[in-house]
Amino acid sequence: MEKILRNSFMFLSRNKMMTKLAKRYGLRFGASRFVAGDTIDHAINVIKELNSKGLDVTLDYLGEFIEDVQEANEMADNCIKAIEAIGNHRLQSQVSLKLTSMGLDISEEVVLQNMRRILTAAKRHQIFVTIDMEDYSRCEKTLEIFKTLRREYTNIGTVLQAYLYRTVKDIEELNEYNASLRLVKGAYKESHKVAFPEKKTVDKNYMQIIKMHLLNGNFTAVATHDDAIIQYTKTLVKTHRIPLEQFEFQMLYGIRPEKQLEIVKEGYKMRVYVPYGTDWYGYFMRRLAERPANVAFVLKGMFRK
Repeated sequence: MEKILRNSFMFLSRNKMMTKLAKRYGLRFGASRFVAGDTIDHAINVIKELNSKGLDVTLDYLGEFIEDVQEANEMADNCIKAIEAIGNHRLQSQVSLKLTSMGLDISEEVVLQNMRRILTAAKRHQIFVTIDMEDYSRCEKTLEIFKTLRREYTNIGTVLQAYLYRTVKDIEELNEYNASLRLVKGAYKESHKVAFPEKKTVDKNYMQIIKMHLLNGNFTAVATHDDAIIQYTKTLVKTHRIPLEQFEFQMLYGIRPEKQLEIVKEGYKMRVYVPYGTDWYGYFMRRLAERPANVAFVLKGMFRK
């Protein structure tokens, strides 16, 4: 049943008609648990609240699969607006974004132009920018663009997914860039030809890449809600005396908030991934696909008076 639900929600996440309807009718049916609101003002209020609890943030203006240059430029404008708001309010927050929202599916010229605008603004406010990883078909191009930009900017990182066969090799190749990486299991439905099909194999590979990147001396964000992976990381850093400044844990807004605070109380840095904006549908569907408990929460919210 869990597999059927996951496949159904992943299919729905790519439905363009449903995406348009979701934009029109706003954050309903429980999506507000995982999305900070429609506007930057909503997001700023959420960041302030999280910061007050000792939680750092990475802010994501939602949007993906954009095929129009003007819309891609507007997405970049909104990212810059978010950067300026973070800087002006002096918040403990970084920024995350998807390259498809910056024009990846249009041309390399468009995406690089928008990314340079964003990174220049972020550098001015001393804000770090992470390029989110998307589906496998865009992985190679994303990493090539990251490498190009990393040669020009130091305030940039990206994401690698443990469920892909290629990731160990990517870790090795990115070492020469001293890449700051967010390491995740992966949230897209991929073919067994490119991704490990079994959870236990994904977990094993996840632990391997965490160890590789940390022992290479690079900054590592371990983005997981899995207690076993969290404990593995804690043991690893203690065993190898890795400084607290070299890594952090990351979790999604709305998922396991009590655990997030527990990790902070233990003395570790915890960063919360906070998305906002009207283009929330695809992100929301992937959150429902990941955990059946999320579906139960949403159904409960739909029928609550």
